[in-house]
Amino acid sequence: MFELLIFFLPASILIIGALIVVFAKNPVHNAMGLVMTLISLAIIYITLNATFVAMVQMLVYAGAVMTLFLFVIMMIGVDKKEQTSDSIKGQTFLVSGVFLILMSLLGYVAVNSEFSWNLWFPAVDYVVEGTPQLIAGTLFTTWIFPFEIISILLIVATAAAIALAYDSKIRNKDA
Repeated sequence: MFELLIFFLPASILIIGALIVVFAKNPVHNAMGLVMTLISLAIIYITLNATFVAMVQMLVYAGAVMTLFLFVIMMIGVDKKEQTSDSIKGQTFLVSGVFLILMSLLGYVAVNSEFSWNLWFPAVDYVVEGTPQLIAGTLFTTWIFPFEIISILLIVATAAAIALAYDSKIRNKDA
């Protein structure tokens, strides 16, 4: 019973933080909801005896990456009026339709086939005890491709956010 409580308390805080990220109107509140989600995830990692992963989660994601996100949010500016009209006519229905089609396809594949979620990721024997040497050895040998894909994704996202902020600063200067 205690194990369930130890899991469900941080898991419920994690879900609340994720809902704040999705539904909050202010970008700073979205970022704080993401911090709450990341901290709750670190607590869940601690309950699973993955202390190294929990500490990396706290230092890298809840610390450094969220600080970077907040700087980007401040560069873009949260004080300007938000655009509330659709720039593409019917984009809400289009996105909803695409989302429903993708979820239906995912459900169909998951139910009617022997789908393996490890298409891009190699099978790994999970006997890693959690020391930095063992984790680094697994991460930089077996899991190097997913690791590099995630690093490229983070670099592209940061560059895009800076480009958007720079472009809006120039437009505001010219106006």
